[in-house]
Amino acid sequence: MTETSYRAIVYVHATPEHVWHALTNADESGVYWGHRNVSTWLPGARWEHQRKDDSGIADVVGTVEAADRPHRLVTTWAGPDERRPGGPSRVTFEIQGYRDLTRLTVTHTDLADEAERSEAEAGWSAVLSNLKTYLETGRPLPQEPWSMP
Repeated sequence: MTETSYRAIVYVHATPEHVWHALTNADESGVYWGHRNVSTWLPGARWEHQRKDDSGIADVVGTVEAADRPHRLVTTWAGPDERRPGGPSRVTFEIQGYRDLTRLTVTHTDLADEAERSEAEAGWSAVLSNLKTYLETGRPLPQEPWSMP
């Protein structure tokens, strides 16, 4: 089977530290992502993508594989009960500052097939647009971009 992946690059008027914080702080990620990213962010630690409704329900879970604050974060990515033959998919966040900008590269690999790659593309496009807007204006987009038809 051929590896299926999705890669996105976004340039943000923010520091690498602020981008890292927005990705890894539970309260801040809940503002623009619609879920709270919860973990200690230490290699080997569990991370959860928890709903904002205080239910503690995680719609995505994984393991922190690498964390080099504020430059690189690698996690596995799967539904809480998902068991795939090849294991979970993997998301890598690469954060590189240059003057007043930060380039955030998100690479989602080990996707099962083209349908999953298409879902990842739609999801990451919406989340990264909302993240960029939030970091640059202090507010997320006025509507959740992932709810657009």
